[in-house]
Amino acid sequence: MAFVAINVLTVPAERREMLEQRFASRAGEVDTTPGFQAFELLRPADDQDRYFVYTRWDSREAFTAWTESQAFGRGHTQQSADGPAASGAQLLTFEVAERSEAQSDRR
Repeated sequence: MAFVAINVLTVPAERREMLEQRFASRAGEVDTTPGFQAFELLRPADDQDRYFVYTRWDSREAFTAWTESQAFGRGHTQQSADGPAASGAQLLTFEVAERSEAQSDRR
């Protein structure tokens, strides 16, 4: 059963560009981590101040192994003279109970 972790980041409007630049220049080590399936940074489409960092994994164990890895530690200690982009964070976790994907066009 797949596992999803969503980190909800509260980001003031003046820090949004900084946050997106930091994610764009991320090392990408998670992409080759065993059990990793997908990553998306979701930008608010309205006047909300929350970004969602969505990751999907083969299992909770794969996600936990990533969060306990040295690569995770390196990626999450990004130092900057500008300080943090987010003013708060909350981690939400889910097991995928059902999933559907678009079917290819069969003309």
